[in-house]
Amino acid sequence: MEKKTGKTFFKNDDINSELLTKKKKNSFKNIGMGLKAPLEAINNNYFDKKCPFRGLISIRGRILRGTVISTKMKRSVIIRRDYLHWISKYKRFEKRHKNIPCHCSPCFRVQEGDLVTIGQCRPLSKTIRFNVLRIDKQISKIQSKNLNV
Repeated sequence: MEKKTGKTFFKNDDINSELLTKKKKNSFKNIGMGLKAPLEAINNNYFDKKCPFRGLISIRGRILRGTVISTKMKRSVIIRRDYLHWISKYKRFEKRHKNIPCHCSPCFRVQEGDLVTIGQCRPLSKTIRFNVLRIDKQISKIQSKNLNV
């Protein structure tokens, strides 16, 4: 009998090579909705099959904005969306929030505190159903401007 070592699921290099041959290596796609592909997606030569600009993912459904609160996972981030919920008994709003895990392509350099736009796509894993489309405000740039002034 063969002895199993380590991983039970092995990467299939044939699938990746087939995907690369179908598309040109330096090609990127326009995802529509008035969103332009970032320069790193156009210039860099990386392969991420879950990237909306260079991979096989189509964006459809909801487009949301939120703040990045965690970047601890590889190629994934957690987005926090704050909203108000109306309580009719007290005629007041209460604050609520949702955490949304989403895939972050290597063409984005996202840090905690950044404001990003995310788009819904097919399920990429057990919990991830969204993809980062654009960085609206980078906190690191804002903080450096405030320190210089």
